[in-house]
Amino acid sequence: MPSVSAFASSSSALLRGPPARVRRLLVAAATRAHSSAASRARGGLPLFHIPSLPSSKGEVVRIQGDEFWHMTRVLRLGVNDRVELFDGAGGLVEGSITKVDKGGTDVELLEDARLVAPQGIQWHVFAAFGTLKGGRADWLIEKCTELGACSVTPLLTERCHTIAENRVDRLQRLVLAAVKQCQRIHEMSLKPPIQIGNLLPVIMTDY
Repeated sequence: MPSVSAFASSSSALLRGPPARVRRLLVAAATRAHSSAASRARGGLPLFHIPSLPSSKGEVVRIQGDEFWHMTRVLRLGVNDRVELFDGAGGLVEGSITKVDKGGTDVELLEDARLVAPQGIQWHVFAAFGTLKGGRADWLIEKCTELGACSVTPLLTERCHTIAENRVDRLQRLVLAAVKQCQRIHEMSLKPPIQIGNLLPVIMTDY
């Protein structure tokens, strides 16, 4: 009959979860699954987010703000360069830059918009976190996105009753940057900050 110490040792191992090396492999596998599926959908073109995606070939959409800056200042794209646009809900379309001026970029759709179904491993992951210092929140957002989390929710705690609006805006920009970095077509949702007691209803609504 196994000893009490043997049971205790087994229970402790289960509570600790898989070794660090196994956890790293799981994260890497999930990331590769999302990236490869998205790459097949994209065709390797630069990807840019717009809130509302036109549906028909020949329509022209105006790109402004951060995406305009990324397109022209970071990637230095210009007239006749091809790009892909996505809306974060599975909508995807290929287009060509037709005009660049100081206020933005015009992109003409080269095809009808299509809806891309989620591919690869489907994770029903809902992440929530309290106040994190330094770059830890950035790291958390990045990893949640890579793992395919459906949403992430900032938590209001005893020591952090509010979260500044500019902080929430920064987190939203981080979500979008991480989505584009790992080539996700379906955007991870950033929920409004809430108290932990209200978290379960939010999760059940999304699920």
